[in-house]
Amino acid sequence: MITSKQRAYLRSLANSIDTILMVGKGGMSGEIIKQADDALTARELIKGKVLETAPVSSREAAEEIAQAVRADVVQVIGAKFVLYRRNEKEPQIILPKAK
Repeated sequence: MITSKQRAYLRSLANSIDTILMVGKGGMSGEIIKQADDALTARELIKGKVLETAPVSSREAAEEIAQAVRADVVQVIGAKFVLYRRNEKEPQIILPKAK
């Protein structure tokens, strides 16, 4: 679980990254979960978008993906969402210490 300070830090990092995960009219599939898992392993922080044709909301998609890949939902704004999962072997993002 990440603290609000850590969440704010991750949000600031997410501003500059590109959206790499798209949830479309096919909804949540195993392919989307696999893509998210692979991307989180490589990058730790990813941004996704739920298209208008998708049968799920951006909050539902973010929660479902996060639960499936054991990640944290950093934020959901409009159609976009940001997910974070620490890479235990080679961490790239150093979070501020929790009190």
